[in-house]
Amino acid sequence: MRALVYDPDAARGVRFAEVDEPRPLASQALIKVEVASLNFGELAFSARQLRPGQVFGKDAAGVVVRAASDGSGPPEGARVTSFGGTGGWAELRAVDTADLAVVPDHVDLGAAGALPAAGVTALQAVRRLGSVLGRRVLVTGASGGVGRFAVQLAARAGAHVVASVGSLERAEGLRRLGAAEIVVGPPTDPVFGVLDNVGGALLAEAFERLEDGGIALSIGWASREPTVIDFEELRMLGGRRRLEPFGVSGPFGPDVAHLIQLLEREELDPQIGWRGPWDQVGEAVDALFGRRIQGKAVLVLHG
Repeated sequence: MRALVYDPDAARGVRFAEVDEPRPLASQALIKVEVASLNFGELAFSARQLRPGQVFGKDAAGVVVRAASDGSGPPEGARVTSFGGTGGWAELRAVDTADLAVVPDHVDLGAAGALPAAGVTALQAVRRLGSVLGRRVLVTGASGGVGRFAVQLAARAGAHVVASVGSLERAEGLRRLGAAEIVVGPPTDPVFGVLDNVGGALLAEAFERLEDGGIALSIGWASREPTVIDFEELRMLGGRRRLEPFGVSGPFGPDVAHLIQLLEREELDPQIGWRGPWDQVGEAVDALFGRRIQGKAVLVLHG
């Protein structure tokens, strides 16, 4: 079957290849992939995550062509979206039924396919902050895939969302998604929580803005710069602040299903900034790395 694989010698590290069809385990459904979405992190750090020749892809949506043999999950013919570590950017994907969710017939598969990795990351990160009702929450890298979901979900949870972007041009649409404030760089006023997708100097400055008892979650590393924090200086200022590296935890199916429900009720916008055939993956990757996509990029394989 045709797939997009990691090749360190290829342009952008991505190339098409013919690979063996997956052999599902008893707990896995086999999906004919119709759409897949790109995530900045899996492309920017592919050398850390993939072996040469391994199939890319955390997110993929399509139709079940073989139900799991253990009887779990949806039947053949069901429309689903899925979240896995790899294997999504291929004509067929085997995925554990605990990590997929059924997509209603009237919901666009492209929108559903944009949800899993970025949406679940944002959802679990907002939960990790605890109650944010009436509290100031800073989202850095707010114009990206995870950032735009985080703005929406934090606002839904009752937070006063401060959206940090690299430039005001990147802030388009963020107020409509729920941002109460938009800043370039760190805010001047204290915040209770930080959902950081950038790292580097911005994370260090955001950490300094935490109020007593506040928490910063390091989610992404778009800057690819080291984060240097002077804890002695912060100790002199007093107060308690927490900084945690954040990672998602499975099974992912229930969280993906929750996001699908929000999407179905038009209470969540997938923010698809680029959609095109997967033969144009190079264009999509260039646009993603060039910060020309606001939100998610979706590749269309079939349909």
